[in-house]
Amino acid sequence: MWEDFKKFALKGNVIDLAVGVVIGGAFGKIVTSLVNDVIMPLLGLITGGINITQAKWMIREAAGETQPALTLNYGQFLQNIIDFFVIALSIFLVIRFFQRFRKKEQEAPKPEPKPSKEEVLLTEIRDLLKESNS
Repeated sequence: MWEDFKKFALKGNVIDLAVGVVIGGAFGKIVTSLVNDVIMPLLGLITGGINITQAKWMIREAAGETQPALTLNYGQFLQNIIDFFVIALSIFLVIRFFQRFRKKEQEAPKPEPKPSKEEVLLTEIRDLLKESNS
């Protein structure tokens, strides 16, 4: 069982996946910081200083210490939606860039491979045989 696990864990695809997960986690932190520290403050400035993440709808007031207030915290939900769209747009742009790069790479004409010595020799023999039969 240990040998099977080692074979599985050391395959190139698993290692590539692990690297992708680590980079994806770091990328997620960058995008979250972009949304929290750049986009949301600008959005708050545009909306007159409203902090969208703190937005909530009061369903029921607190009734003493026994019953806490019941709120619908839609502001954090909106911020998560913005996070998602920024991440999706970023990934789309990166994938589009790589697709264009690959397309240019595939469009480049590949030179014809030179025939091997055996192929050249066989072609000459064929041509000589055709001449002698004619």
